[in-house]
Amino acid sequence: MVTEDNSFGTNEFMELCKLIGCEPDIAGNVGSESVQEMSAWIEYLNATGESSVTDLRKATGHETPWKIKFWGVENESWGCGGTMTAQYYSNLYRRYASFCKDYSGAPLWKIASGPSGDDTSWMRPLLENIPAGMLWGISLHYYTVPTGDWSHKGSATHFDEAEYFGTLERALQMKNIIEDQEAVMNRYDKNKKIALVVDEWGVWTDAEPHTNPAFLYQQNSLRDALVAASTLNIFNNHSDRVKMAELAQTVNVLQSLILTKGKQIVLTPTYDVFDLYQVYQNAHFLPIKLTAPKYSFNGQEIEAVNASASLDSSGTIHISLVNLDPSKTIALQAHLKGATRNKATGEILTSAHFDDFNSFEAPQKVSLKQFNDFKSQGTTITINLPPKSVIMLSIK
Repeated sequence: MVTEDNSFGTNEFMELCKLIGCEPDIAGNVGSESVQEMSAWIEYLNATGESSVTDLRKATGHETPWKIKFWGVENESWGCGGTMTAQYYSNLYRRYASFCKDYSGAPLWKIASGPSGDDTSWMRPLLENIPAGMLWGISLHYYTVPTGDWSHKGSATHFDEAEYFGTLERALQMKNIIEDQEAVMNRYDKNKKIALVVDEWGVWTDAEPHTNPAFLYQQNSLRDALVAASTLNIFNNHSDRVKMAELAQTVNVLQSLILTKGKQIVLTPTYDVFDLYQVYQNAHFLPIKLTAPKYSFNGQEIEAVNASASLDSSGTIHISLVNLDPSKTIALQAHLKGATRNKATGEILTSAHFDDFNSFEAPQKVSLKQFNDFKSQGTTITINLPPKSVIMLSIK
């Protein structure tokens, strides 16, 4: 048993967000917290002026409010958040959201607790029962379990090609899940004003041996980076509806970007993927048509290659490509519409084995390298994608 001493609370979390330069997304507790408590928490975070709540914040040394934007009205209400029905939760949402007030310069973007995976029966009552003006987004959670068995999820670092293939197959289901949920949303919100917020996703394996299983500490291999890149491609290709997405766990838990041991840190292959994909932030989505071979294993097959593209404010086109086949180099041609581009650069993330990972002893085993195995001629780019690789091309 581990005692929670509450030494890391609201102030500490907000200071962490400030230090790393991120925008907080906070989920209030509907399952066991009162409406008054949630309302007071928002006042503590966002209100100016004089009140018992703002005085409490000021007494801790925070004179000005943080003015947070994203506010989840509960988390996983279908499960650990209260094991509710969608109809019951949607009624509670209306009640709680009514007291989630906007303060000067701090309008809330409220997010409802949405479905788990492909459960469209949870999505429908939310859209029917919650007025569109009361919410900005609806969350979606989906985790990739390598074995498909929650009681024995599989190792993060010791797996064969069968488990590698199964993990990728399950991860790619994110595309169908989004499209199924989007089809329901389109019936009620044709103009796509309500965001689909995929705020929990990633690979979930068994905890590392000799660690507290409740802490969900797991390593992160090249396989996880391929899942992360493929998932981000899916999100970008559905960015007209998926307007926000994040890994809920980022340090020492599930699909971590960073692992720590005392004062040591190691950056995982997933960290490198997120580093590569920063170019998609605030960029303009470019549709891409892709024809590629299949990756076949034991009579089953998945798409060997997935991709996405964007145009940033400087006029640079970025194309992200993922080759999931662990043994075959795949040649592709990209045809760019419009003006001829004269300069292209590339980066690649790959390694000798799909279960390679970065450890405290070998922190650079899987790392980004320069990629040059492509040719750019006029509006056509010919690319050779090495096995089990993530590539980002930047074309100017």
